[in-house]
Amino acid sequence: MSDANVRIPEEAKDRLAAIAAAEGLSLRAYLARLAETLLTPAERAERAEMALAALKEWNGYAPTAAEQHDLDSELDRRLSRVSSQ
Repeated sequence: MSDANVRIPEEAKDRLAAIAAAEGLSLRAYLARLAETLLTPAERAERAEMALAALKEWNGYAPTAAEQHDLDSELDRRLSRVSSQ
C-alpha cells in the first residue's frame, strides 16, 4: 500500500493526531478509518434514493420536489441554529 502526502495546517494535523492518540491509533490509522466511514456525495445521494423508495413502499410517502426542497430548507435552518449555539 502506498502512502500519500497531504498538506494541511499544522493546527489541524495536531488536532487530528491528538484525537487519534486518544483512540489509541496512529494518525495514519485514524485517517484511514475516517476515510472508510465517510460517504461520498454520490453514496449519500444513492442512500437517500434508497430511503425514499423504502418509505414509499412502506407507507406511501412520496414527497414532491417542492416538498423535498422545503424539508431540506427546514433541516438546513435547524442545523444552522444548532451549529451557531
